[in-house]
Amino acid sequence: MGILDDAKNAAGAVGDKIKDAWEDTTDRVGDKVDEMKADAEVRKAEAERDSVKTRNDFKEGLRD
Repeated sequence: MGILDDAKNAAGAVGDKIKDAWEDTTDRVGDKVDEMKADAEVRKAEAERDSVKTRNDFKEGLRD
């Protein structure tokens, strides 16, 4: 029975390590997705800012 119990414990430990590795990987992927979304939002906001500035500069030129 000792060998069987050792095998069960080893299999359980391997299963736990695989589970931990999977959770770490999914967390990293989720973090990367969040980072990419944030970068996209920043680029969109910067493009909108530049567009508004260009529009305002053009309107100011028309007023002169």
